[in-house]
Amino acid sequence: MVMFFATGSLGILVGLSPIAASQTVMITFLGVVNVGLGAFFAFLFLTQIKKDPDKRKKKKKHD
Repeated sequence: MVMFFATGSLGILVGLSPIAASQTVMITFLGVVNVGLGAFFAFLFLTQIKKDPDKRKKKKKHD
């Protein structure tokens, strides 16, 4: 998730800078795609439902 944001922001910066004279639109577009993927996976990670522990594996206490 963090790697998508990092590579996306780096791709956008390199694509918009004069360093990469050729293929600037493609580099910028792929950077935006990476940022979008990072946002999508962050959304999935932050909105996941907590699973209940498996009750079959829990040992019962006998008093």
